[in-house]
Amino acid sequence: MANFDITDPLSFMKAEILETLRLVIDPELHINIVDLGLVYGVAIDTASSAVLVTMTLSSAYCPMGESIVSAVKNCIEGHYAGYTAEAVLVWQPVWSYDSITEEGKRLLGI
Repeated sequence: MANFDITDPLSFMKAEILETLRLVIDPELHINIVDLGLVYGVAIDTASSAVLVTMTLSSAYCPMGESIVSAVKNCIEGHYAGYTAEAVLVWQPVWSYDSITEEGKRLLGI
């Protein structure tokens, strides 16, 4: 999701949404979900004004998973008036420490 595709008319909005999702902080690690590598993709349906975020958690047993998914939905709907949001959890590819961005590693001290 880090690439900007000039052939995709929604590429800028996707990048903007991704930046907005940096406001969603993992409550246990205190790092945003984008730099943790939890967000796999953003899809926008302009016809229905809907945003779909494909994401994962660091573990299928994450005790804060429901809270994070809810925060993603609230974050998008709070910043993009008229849009509805849905966050779908996927487990493939499996999240690993390699998914963390360089900024995330810096923030975690690794």
